[in-house]
Amino acid sequence: MTDADDPRLALYMNLKDAWLRIQRDQPTREAQLGRFIAEGELVLSQLVGSRYPTESVLVMPQRLDSCAEALSRLPTEVPIYVAERALLEQIVGFDLHRGVLAVGVRTPAEPIEQMLSDARAAVVLEDLSNHDNVGGLFRSVAALGGRECPILLSPRCADALYRKSIRVSMGQALNVPWATLEPWPDQLATVRSAGFRLIALTLSDDAVDLDAADLGPRPAFMLGAEGPGLTDAAISQADVRVRIPVDQRADSLNVGVAGALALHAWSRSRS
Repeated sequence: MTDADDPRLALYMNLKDAWLRIQRDQPTREAQLGRFIAEGELVLSQLVGSRYPTESVLVMPQRLDSCAEALSRLPTEVPIYVAERALLEQIVGFDLHRGVLAVGVRTPAEPIEQMLSDARAAVVLEDLSNHDNVGGLFRSVAALGGRECPILLSPRCADALYRKSIRVSMGQALNVPWATLEPWPDQLATVRSAGFRLIALTLSDDAVDLDAADLGPRPAFMLGAEGPGLTDAAISQADVRVRIPVDQRADSLNVGVAGALALHAWSRSRS
């Protein structure tokens, strides 16, 4: 274990997530894909058990005992820095760190065709720019669909490995398979050709109520951003249009809630 006097730690002082995502100061292929920040004990534990390598950990002395199990699973070459709260906040630039921060290394996504071949269902997100919604959907998918339900993102979605996305997902963004569909929406045809039924969740008048809809054995639930919902281009690719009935005095459901209800309906129909 080393302390926070190591000069290499200064490289990460007050850096934005976007810079970590695109920086390319290392020769290895993994590092060229960028880095991300994981915060909190639970997320650290998920990171250590995920496919993403851990580059370093920064922890307050008071958290060492509670993090001991996760830290023990790290490769011996991974540095663990210990710093008091004041220094930690100076390094990271904010106080919402929960006493534990780790630097993870992005790795290439599994090919979409291979990802879908092992999947029972899928969730497709179009242009979700809110990190809370993205993270919340990863958490719901992990609970209701498991790791056999990948999440597929349009290119304009928020980063699944943004610090807040990971935190809101309770670390499940590190475990649920995900990939970006490009070009969009043409790549939806790849999802259909893999044997999925494209289910557009929409408020359109011709949509079928969720409880009455034929979801098929392998649904791919399509969800759009808060407000605009799915674009016409995306809806035109769907095999079925589905709506979740709500009280007429309410406008709609949060996209994360809608996704969770759709997954629950599917899991209930399977059982």
